[in-house]
Amino acid sequence: MSGETKKSNLQASLKSSDTEEWIDLLFYRPIGYRWAILFEKLGVTPNAITIVSIFLGVASGFLFYYNNLLLNLIGMCLLIWANMYDSADGQLARMTGQKSELGRILDGVSGDLWFISIYAALCLRMTPEWGWYIWLLAAVAGFAHSKQAAMADYYRNIHLFFLKGKSGSEFDNSKQQRELFASLSWKKDLIRKTFLWFYGNYTASQEQLSPAFQRFFKALTTTYGEVYPQSISDEFRKGSLPLMKYTNILSFNTRVIALFVSLIFNVPWAYFVFELTVLNILLVYMIFKHEALSRFMYRKLS
Repeated sequence: MSGETKKSNLQASLKSSDTEEWIDLLFYRPIGYRWAILFEKLGVTPNAITIVSIFLGVASGFLFYYNNLLLNLIGMCLLIWANMYDSADGQLARMTGQKSELGRILDGVSGDLWFISIYAALCLRMTPEWGWYIWLLAAVAGFAHSKQAAMADYYRNIHLFFLKGKSGSEFDNSKQQRELFASLSWKKDLIRKTFLWFYGNYTASQEQLSPAFQRFFKALTTTYGEVYPQSISDEFRKGSLPLMKYTNILSFNTRVIALFVSLIFNVPWAYFVFELTVLNILLVYMIFKHEALSRFMYRKLS
C-alpha cells in the first residue's frame, strides 16, 4: 500500500478534520488506524475493542490509588492504551460500516467507567489526609466534568451535523429519544430501554444549556424542513469552527495531561481543582460564544 493510499484511508477513518485535535491527529488516530487494520484482519469487532478499552481504563484507575510513581506511570500507559483502542473502535466502525446502537452505548459508557475508577482511586488515596472532604471535592468536580464533556460532545455533533448532515453526526434531540423510549417494552427491550432513559435525560440536559441554539434550530426546521440552504450550513459551520478547539480541550487530552502532571508531582487534588477552575471557565466561555452564534443566526433567519 502506497503512502498516499495509507494517508487517504486514514483520512476516511476520521470523523472530520474540523473536529479532530492535533494530539489525536499526530498520535491517537494514526496508531488507532493501525490497530483498526490489525483488528479487521483478525475479525475483531468494534464493540469488542471498546470492551477491552473499558478494562484497560478501569485498571489504570486502580494503579492511581498507590502513592508510587512507577505504578502511576504504568497506570498512565494503560490509560493511553485504552484511549488508543477508543480511537480504533470508531475508526474500524467507520472503515467497515459496523456502526450500531450498542456501539454508541458502549462508547459512551467506556469513558464514564474510566473516570469513575480514577476518581474513586484518587479519593481513596487521599482520604487518610483529607477525610471526607476529598470525596465532596471529587463529587463537585465530577459533576462539572459531566457538564463539560456533555456540552463538548453536543457542540461537536452539532458542527458535524451542519458539515455532513445527519448521517455524519450523532446529533439527537430528547423528544425523539423519549418517544422511542416510550415505544419499547421493558420486558423485551430492557437494555435498550434503560439506555434510552439515560440518553434521553442526557440529551435534555444538553438542550437546557443551549436555549438560543434550540430556538434557532426550531426556526430553521420550521422554515426549511429537513433540507437547509447550503449557505446557512456553511455560515453556521464557519462560526462554529473556532469553538471546536474548546470542545477538544474539554474532552480527553488536556484533562488527562493535567491528571498526569498532578500524579507526577504527587498533588492529585490539583486535578480536581483544575477541572473546577480552568475547565469550568472554558465551559462557560464556550457556551457563551455558541449561544451568541445561535442568536445571530436566528436574527438573520428571521
